Amino acid sequence: MLDRIAVPWYHKSLDFPALWEEFPPPPDFLDKIHKLSADRINALQEQRFRQQIARGWEVPFYQIHWRKAGLEPGDIRGLDDIGKIPPYSVHDLRESIERCPPFGDYMGIELGKFPLVLQTSGGTTGLPRPMLYSPRDREVMNILGGRRYYLQGIRPGDLVQSTYSIGLSNGGFATREGLWKYTGSIPVMTGSGSSTPTRRQIEIAKSWGVSHLFGFPAYLRHMALVARDEMRIDPRELRLRSLGSHMGPEDRGPLEELWGAPVYDMYGTNESGMIACDCEVRSGMHIQEDAYYIEIMDPEANRAVAVGERGNVYITCLFKYAAPVIRFNVNDVSAIARGDCACGGTHRRLAKIFGRADSMVKLRGVNVFPEAVGAVIAENPRSTGEYVCIVEQVDAAGREEMMVMVEMAEASVDAPILKRDLEARLREALSVKLTVHPVERGKLDHVTGLTQTSKIKRLIDKRKH
Repeated sequence: MLDRIAVPWYHKSLDFPALWEEFPPPPDFLDKIHKLSADRINALQEQRFRQQIARGWEVPFYQIHWRKAGLEPGDIRGLDDIGKIPPYSVHDLRESIERCPPFGDYMGIELGKFPLVLQTSGGTTGLPRPMLYSPRDREVMNILGGRRYYLQGIRPGDLVQSTYSIGLSNGGFATREGLWKYTGSIPVMTGSGSSTPTRRQIEIAKSWGVSHLFGFPAYLRHMALVARDEMRIDPRELRLRSLGSHMGPEDRGPLEELWGAPVYDMYGTNESGMIACDCEVRSGMHIQEDAYYIEIMDPEANRAVAVGERGNVYITCLFKYAAPVIRFNVNDVSAIARGDCACGGTHRRLAKIFGRADSMVKLRGVNVFPEAVGAVIAENPRSTGEYVCIVEQVDAAGREEMMVMVEMAEASVDAPILKRDLEARLREALSVKLTVHPVERGKLDHVTGLTQTSKIKRLIDKRKH
C-alpha cells in the first residue's frame, strides 16, 4: 500500500493577489510602479533591501562571505551601508558549489519543502551552474518579464516566436512563462537551430503569422540571411511588429533593415531575472527598481562611477528567497543613461551593455571587448556578421595578438579587400591593430555554435596562464 505523503502544490505556495499587489503585473504596473516618484521608489527599495539582508544572514554562503569581511548581523542598516558589503562573482559561486555540491551553499532552502524550478547558467565550459527558484522567486520573475513584453508592444492574442534554447538554460523557459502567464500572448517555442532547423523556423513564422520574434542578435541575423539568400523570402514580407533581443554593444540598425521591424533591447541574468528593458521610446533600458538595486561600479577603486560613465554592473535583487542575490558583480559593463525618458517612466535606465569585463582582452594597453569587435563586423554587408576572436602569445617576449575570423556573405566577396577594409575599420574604432582572416560562409558555425546553442562563443583564448 502506498504511503500518503503530503505534496507541496504550486498554487498553494503563494498568495497570488498579495504578490500582484506587491509586484503589479501589466498593465497595472504602468500606474502603480513605472511612474512612481523617486522618493517612493527609494523608500520601497530601502524596505525590501533590509528584508534581503535579513534573509542573507540565514544563508550559509553569505554568512561565510560577509564574516570574512568583518561584518556581523546588524552592521548593515540600509542602502547607505551597501558599500560595506563585499561583492561576489561567479568564481565565488563556483567555490560554493565545490564546498557544498551539487547546488552550493548559496541555496538557502530545504529540498521538498515547496515546489522548486531548476535552471542553469548558459556556461560554455564544464558543468552548468545550477539555480533553484522558489515559487515566489519564479513568479516575480514571470511578472517582471511580462512587464517587459507589455512595454515592447506585445498584446493578447499575439504569436511570439522564441529562438532561445529550451533545456537546462533559463532563457527559453523564462520567456515562455512570462509570455503566457502575464501577456495573454501565445509563445511559439521553436528554440535554437538545434531544436528547430532555421529553415523550419522561418516557415513557421511565415505560415502561422508570428507577430514578434525573440533571439540573440547573431541568430536573428542568420535567420534573415537564410530567408533572403537561401529561401528567397524577403524577411520584411513576414511583417513582424518587433524583434526582442539582448543587443549588447551591437547597433540595432542592420537588424531593423533586414527585418523591417523595430528591435527592442533587454538585460537580465539567470540568477536575477528581467532587470531592465527598452520601452517604445528606446532611449535606454528601464531598470525595474522596485525589484532591483543596481550599482555601476569601478571594481578596482571600489566606488560608484558617475552617471554616464562605464563600470561593472552590481546586482542586488529585492525579492529573491531561495538564493538571494546581494551585490553580485556580474562582470557586465554598462552605464546609467542620462536624462529622462519621454515615455514618462521614472526609474533609472541602463544605456546599454558594452561587453563583459571578464572577456576583455588587453592588447598593447588597449581594452578590447569581443562584442565591440562584433559590432564593427556587423556594419559591413560583405560579411554575414559572424566572427570569432582568437588571442594568443606570438613570441618569446609574450607579445599578444588577436586574430578575427570573419565569414564572408558571398563567394564573390574579394577576401583580400575585405581583410584590408575591416582591419582599417577595426583600428579606427578600437585604436588597436587586429588581424582579420575572412572565411567562407558557414565555416565558423562549428566554432561559435551559432545554430546549435544560444550561448554563442566569440573568444578563444590560447594564451598560457
